[in-house]
Amino acid sequence: MPHSQDRNGAGDGRQHGLTNAIVRVFLHSNLSIILILLSLIVGGAALWITPREEDPQIVVPLADIYVNFPGHSAEEVERLVATPLEKILYQIDGVEYVYSMSRRDSAIITVRYYVGEDRERSLVKLYKRIDEHLDAIPPGVTGWVVKPVEIDDVPIVTLTLTSASADEFALRRVAEELVDRLAAVENLSRAYVVGGRPRTLHVYLLPERMRAYNVAPLQVQQALQAANVTRTVGEYAEADTSYQVEVGRAFVRADQVRELVVGVVGDRPVFLKDVADVVDGAAEAEAYVRHGWGPARGF
Repeated sequence: MPHSQDRNGAGDGRQHGLTNAIVRVFLHSNLSIILILLSLIVGGAALWITPREEDPQIVVPLADIYVNFPGHSAEEVERLVATPLEKILYQIDGVEYVYSMSRRDSAIITVRYYVGEDRERSLVKLYKRIDEHLDAIPPGVTGWVVKPVEIDDVPIVTLTLTSASADEFALRRVAEELVDRLAAVENLSRAYVVGGRPRTLHVYLLPERMRAYNVAPLQVQQALQAANVTRTVGEYAEADTSYQVEVGRAFVRADQVRELVVGVVGDRPVFLKDVADVVDGAAEAEAYVRHGWGPARGF
């Protein structure tokens, strides 16, 4: 044991001697300053040579497929539409992920390709794959829309409008005007409004008056659908100028809706205002958001 301690002590002495020799070299020479300057030069050169972009362009082809399947529950939409379509789209070359969200009457299927895949070719392959399987569409699907999604569509600035006096209807109108002004901002990709209560024309049918005028709810619905449309029926040329002919007009004011003819009784037209109340106001609230100011507190 004593011999072992001597050997360990000798080894520690040699180690400390080597360390002291290295420290002594740096203390009594200009080598430390030279190494520091060399490190700064190499680091600056690395920063100068390394390629970089202020706004790097990352290509990630992405698309959403909106499918309408009215009259079916979320479970039926998932089983009959979303899951089979996921399996078909996942077979596309270059697809990394396929996922979906199903709800009553519709589904959204998202297709994401690998980073670096060509955007145009990816969309062509997506459309081609859907066209090849049109025979697999279940009866009842009324249509679908393929909407490409860009990386630049991710919002980078969110503005929240609040007021102690204005309601959500007034705030929505202010936000819509703000979006119109933001559209003039250079290099703006997209601006949109989330939340609030948009303007809506409400038609409240009066059962007693409808019975008196012998008007059915289906008549009112059909009259509104037929009148609230604008179509181009042709064109004509005059004085070297071509004019398009349009028929119909969309409703923009409540008085236009009130004057709509929904039936005839005794050679007298029955207007919508005779059998219903038309209110120009805010849509029904679909969601509520509560903002709290100050430090968070437990409940």
